[in-house]
Amino acid sequence: MTHKIAILGASGYTGAELVRLIATHPSFEIAALAADRKAGMEMSQVYPHLRHLDLPRLVKIDEIDFSAIDLAFCALPHAMSQEMIGDLPKSLKVVDLSADFRLRDPAEYEKWYGKAHGAVSMQGEAVYGLTEFYREDIRNARLVAGTGCNAAAVQFALRPLIEAALIDLDDIICDLKNGATGAGRSLKEHMLYSERSQDVMAYSAGGTHRHLGEFDQEFSALAGRPVQIMFTPHLIPANRGILATCYVKGEASEIHAGLVARYADEPFVVVLPFGDLPGVAHVQGSNFCHIGVAGERIAGRATVVSAIDNLCKGSSGQAMQNANLMLGVEETTGLTLAPVFP
Repeated sequence: MTHKIAILGASGYTGAELVRLIATHPSFEIAALAADRKAGMEMSQVYPHLRHLDLPRLVKIDEIDFSAIDLAFCALPHAMSQEMIGDLPKSLKVVDLSADFRLRDPAEYEKWYGKAHGAVSMQGEAVYGLTEFYREDIRNARLVAGTGCNAAAVQFALRPLIEAALIDLDDIICDLKNGATGAGRSLKEHMLYSERSQDVMAYSAGGTHRHLGEFDQEFSALAGRPVQIMFTPHLIPANRGILATCYVKGEASEIHAGLVARYADEPFVVVLPFGDLPGVAHVQGSNFCHIGVAGERIAGRATVVSAIDNLCKGSSGQAMQNANLMLGVEETTGLTLAPVFP
């Protein structure tokens, strides 16, 4: 069976990544591509690397006949999805890649995003899209909210440890490095090549990063009491990739064993042998997450490192994994491409 797919916001990086992935999917057909400023253009004009594909022309969202669409990916800017999705047919399945529906509490959304939520009734309907932990809810959902890419990388490392009570919940520090595509495709002066090419920069330090809202929500729910972590992301001179280094208090060998057990049957999460640590080059362009654990010279402490591609496992690959479940397709379909190396 072929499922008709629409991508709203196809001219952004995550939209292009969705096109790249769907091109190899045997059950998905791209029936509509929407953009705003680039409406009327061919996708090959916006992304020449996709010129070999037979794709529909970019159009405005209101030009799409959604009665012919089975599922829509919303790769729209934050705050736009909550306005747009409410106008879509209620029978349409939607995977939203923005931040609009990640936080269940409207007050928490307003706290982290600085404005009141515009679709509170839909906010309660959305299922959090971290596939490996919400699989059955996603399978039956109409609206799935994709996670933040930074939030995904850290949660893959820490969720099983919190679930199994393997670490001290009051002593968690996460240092994260991410590539420039995490900032989107719009022009920004501080993202110019000459300003980023030989620099590493910490940002949103001191508990100000918006993805902390996701950590607070998810980790506190797992623990059954408030959990707050220290988290600082760093922008590195790379196009893709996230490396999350988490410093925790717990027995390293038990932490490694817990991760191995939790992810034993997960097709996209690989726990490396004890002492081996991952690199972003080993997951680039793929839907895989690699996790490593190392013991520390201080007894009872460990370092847990996870690596993902921010555009794939952290966003568009995760979105397609969820779409497969929502449409009754084998979860791994179209997502088993090996990472691109070197």
